[in-house]
Amino acid sequence: MKFLDQARVFIRSGDGGAGSHSFRSEKYVEFGGPDGGDGGRGGDVWAEAVAGLNTLIDFRYQQHFKAKIGMHGMGRNRTGARGADVTLKVPVGTQIFEEDNETPICDFTEVGQRYRLAAGGNGGFGNTHFKTSTNQAPRRANPGLEGEEKTIWLRLKLIADAGLVGLPNAGKSTFLATVTRARPKVADYPFTTLHPHLGVASFDDGEFVIADIPGLIEGAHEGVGIGDRFLGHVERTRVLIHLVSAREEDVALAYRTVRHELEAYGHDLADKPEIVGLSQIDVVDEETLAEKRASLAAVCSSDPFVLSAAAHTGLRPVLGAVRGAIDAAKEIEARSVRRFGAVPDEGPVKADGDA
Repeated sequence: MKFLDQARVFIRSGDGGAGSHSFRSEKYVEFGGPDGGDGGRGGDVWAEAVAGLNTLIDFRYQQHFKAKIGMHGMGRNRTGARGADVTLKVPVGTQIFEEDNETPICDFTEVGQRYRLAAGGNGGFGNTHFKTSTNQAPRRANPGLEGEEKTIWLRLKLIADAGLVGLPNAGKSTFLATVTRARPKVADYPFTTLHPHLGVASFDDGEFVIADIPGLIEGAHEGVGIGDRFLGHVERTRVLIHLVSAREEDVALAYRTVRHELEAYGHDLADKPEIVGLSQIDVVDEETLAEKRASLAAVCSSDPFVLSAAAHTGLRPVLGAVRGAIDAAKEIEARSVRRFGAVPDEGPVKADGDA
């Protein structure tokens, strides 16, 4: 399945049905009076986060979603049927923006969350509503209100515990393929990875999700290469795994280049806990490895892990450190909840007043 993480969609809720202008006309019923029913309400447009989806590819083939209109009212005080709703099913991690692609509407972080994007128009009143003691034969009925229409943007940010970052050909995809069952494309040329990939890694008695994104190069935040838009997929992670290839002539420069792009991207990405690994160590000798490890340690202010995913060397210590960072982040989140209490859910929910 092709990966798609952004889509532009047109939505329109249903118009309300018109009220009926009707009078009773049964035989032998004198002064029957008005009996026009109300129009039905137009259908709403909803968005709902569902399980089993990890891409917005469905919205490449359908970009228009229109709810049904409400039925018109009828005589004998019969109210028109309500228009059917339409629901956009999106993966967890989807954000929805207004047409400017900047103003947020909602953010789905859990399966089952729903949000009404456009409300259907109310049905019009039938002439029964206008009957009074001085106007017992009203000859007016209201038309239904029009529905809402707008263009929105859907933007997907994958939900993962850890995110892989680094220059192109730093060994990120090989690492993901080795420690998980994911099968990203692996080849020896820049930008082999063009789309994010997810994999579930197992360590001891637990599991965590790792996201691999395309490599970053100098100037990615200005659109160089394939840009830095894919960094959105690691915004929600608890820890970053920063891989630097031992094949780099200057590993310190390679590290600083990626860190600069993370800082330029913003969204507190550079402040996340970071685990640095010197990868592809199977291609250098012991002396070169020692020099590059020392050079990398000097700029990242910690002793980097050394590993080779291709040779299955040094992977377990890295996975253990990742698992420890994730558990620590979860504990901090739990303490925050216990200290300040549960934060009221202001995210996507069913609109008030709807059945």
